[in-house]
Amino acid sequence: KILLILGFLSILAVIALIAVAVTQNKPLPKNIKYGIVLDAGSSHTNLYVYEWPAEKENDTGVVQQVEVCKVEGPGISGYSHATEKAGPSLAQCLLQAEEVIPSQQHQETPIYLGATAGMRLLSLENKSAADKVLSSVEKTLRSAPFNFQGARIISGQEEGAYGWITINYLLGNFKQVLYQWQSGWKKLLHSLKSISETSGALDLGGASTQITFVPNELHSESPENLLYFRLYGKDYIVYTHSFLCYGKDQALQQKLARDLQASTSNSSLLDPCFHQGYQRTVNISELFKNPCTSAKKKQFPFSQLYIQGEGDYQKCRRNIQKLFNKTDCPYSRCSFNGIYLPSLQGDFGAFSAFYFVMNFLNLTSEQSPVALEKVASAIEHFCARPWHEVKTAYLQIKEKYLSEYCFSGAYILSLLQNGYEFTEKNWQRIHFLGKIGSSDAGWTLGYMLNLTNMIPAEEPAVPPLSYGSYVALMVLCSLVLVSVLLFVWLLFHKPKCLQKGIV
Repeated sequence: KILLILGFLSILAVIALIAVAVTQNKPLPKNIKYGIVLDAGSSHTNLYVYEWPAEKENDTGVVQQVEVCKVEGPGISGYSHATEKAGPSLAQCLLQAEEVIPSQQHQETPIYLGATAGMRLLSLENKSAADKVLSSVEKTLRSAPFNFQGARIISGQEEGAYGWITINYLLGNFKQVLYQWQSGWKKLLHSLKSISETSGALDLGGASTQITFVPNELHSESPENLLYFRLYGKDYIVYTHSFLCYGKDQALQQKLARDLQASTSNSSLLDPCFHQGYQRTVNISELFKNPCTSAKKKQFPFSQLYIQGEGDYQKCRRNIQKLFNKTDCPYSRCSFNGIYLPSLQGDFGAFSAFYFVMNFLNLTSEQSPVALEKVASAIEHFCARPWHEVKTAYLQIKEKYLSEYCFSGAYILSLLQNGYEFTEKNWQRIHFLGKIGSSDAGWTLGYMLNLTNMIPAEEPAVPPLSYGSYVALMVLCSLVLVSVLLFVWLLFHKPKCLQKGIV
């Protein structure tokens, strides 16, 4: 009987060792991969370098930004009259990427360029020029030592969707982080909890703005604004809309064009959205040259507009609100300009110019979101400061950018309050985000994750045990097997000392 029990235990230990060894993989040695995305915006281009452990591909929560380079000069759409210069403008940042990424990995590193609303506008205005700009950019990117994967103009819907993917990925809202470290009972227990809601995404650029979130309503009155995703085994129905011409730069152009039309053919304009004492001269032809303002063009008896700042926040807000048509809505609920908007749902991450402007105004530094009333008061106070005082206080900031913060702050509040109808009650659910961890909030990471298939539709497979548990179990089974074999050997080959003791 003892021999049968010992034999059974030995066989069981061997089977256990084989089963654990077969079902458990050892971790691979560290092997970093890289990816590059260029965000060709309306006012400038940024190059981002991302890295991730190679063994974690199609897992997630592991991709992180390791470098960002701001390209000198305007956005690529600014080269419409010198298209051959668009590509070479990227050269310095490409050299910087070459230094960050090990040379032996250059050829395998994918590089993408996505152009946004600035190029969407140029394509509408002058498609030939837009094509030549992209051709120049492609030529430069192909000459770089990386694996060129394409340069194209992305749609407003794509921009909104990729921004939504980026922030939810970085915040861990897809529950992807679970699959890196949880297993066994931990994973089972967590799966019994309800899936947390995702965060909405608010993106503001120079030429367009996007709003993207998962609405409560399952059926939309406007299906063209819905996108469907399956990420990590869960389905998402996402509402997204991009408002071309409602980025902060184009919104200012629209406002100036509207104000000029309302004036009595006077070449001087008193503008409440600029600081008192500020002056600017604008060429009429430049003001009406793109599709955002061309429809408002009419003949004027002067070629230049002279703007003088007034510094009146309340009057500025009233002027800006005229940009949002709230009268015509063919749906049960609209944002503005007759565009369907479901009821706002959940938290929102507001990034890009939303963050840059609010951060400049010191409205992002507090732990909890700043109350709407306090935000409005801070912007009103800033707008009321005379230009000479503002200019002296911020010597390090370029005059063009500094002069427009009053307008941009007022515009952001108008867009969020009047356009999207955020109220005092749900304003606290807006979080102004510059970075999440080490990565910039924006659409570029989501774009790369999508194009490299780094986000699986289904839940990634995971080892049944963590590596530590695997090693511990192997050691325990080995000790049991050795102990059993030693006992059997002692039973049939008793040492002389033991035999004498028995006698």
